[in-house]
Amino acid sequence: MVRIGIDIGSTVTKAVVMKDENIIVHQRVPTGWSPKETGNRLMESLKSNHSFHESEIASIVTTGYGRKTLPFATRKVTEITCHAKGAFHLYPSSRTVIDIGGQDSKVIRMDDAGNVIDFMMNDKCAAGTGQFLHVMATRLEVDVSDLEKMALLDEPVQINSMCTVFAESEIIGMMAAGASKESIASGLLNSVAGRISTQAQRIGIEETVFFSGGLAINQYLQQAIQEKLNKRVKVSPMAQYTGAIGAALLG
Repeated sequence: MVRIGIDIGSTVTKAVVMKDENIIVHQRVPTGWSPKETGNRLMESLKSNHSFHESEIASIVTTGYGRKTLPFATRKVTEITCHAKGAFHLYPSSRTVIDIGGQDSKVIRMDDAGNVIDFMMNDKCAAGTGQFLHVMATRLEVDVSDLEKMALLDEPVQINSMCTVFAESEIIGMMAAGASKESIASGLLNSVAGRISTQAQRIGIEETVFFSGGLAINQYLQQAIQEKLNKRVKVSPMAQYTGAIGAALLG
């Protein structure tokens, strides 16, 4: 039997298929305008393109902001619980999870069994999230994936505002004053690292810290968070699927 976990995020929808706690399939697609349509399409893709029959599906657990949109789900679980479960599976020594999503950021503390002890979530504005970096990258006329390599090429400028609107105005002023795109990219990533680190320190940090979500592949950001926390920060190649993995395991 197989268990399926689907994490419907604001920008990307991720799915994993697990058998005996091993990931046998993983797939992701842009969420687009309709989480329901995207989830349905992804589910059909999983069933038609991979080597398991529909009768083998033991459970389908959904998580993320669009988790309530899929009627075929056997269970719907919050992303806090799923990210903790997924992080513990990927890195069993994890005691703190940092996740920077498209529209929110969260820090989760866990016990030595992977259960949630405490968490803090910023979902009131885009400050310090993936959306914040997308908006700023657009202003710099680069892809958000280019920020990491750009940041390595110059010293960071100080970006004082984390509000997306005010930070964009601040960056426009810096560009007019002659600041390089590279120094602004470095400043942006450092400001995001600073915000999530402050958020983490408010609930207390225990090692090992696991960095989940799509931005976890950004090594500059990972290193900046590690330096600000003065704690080891670990990342998995499957970091973007952390929530989906946790959902599958809870099925």
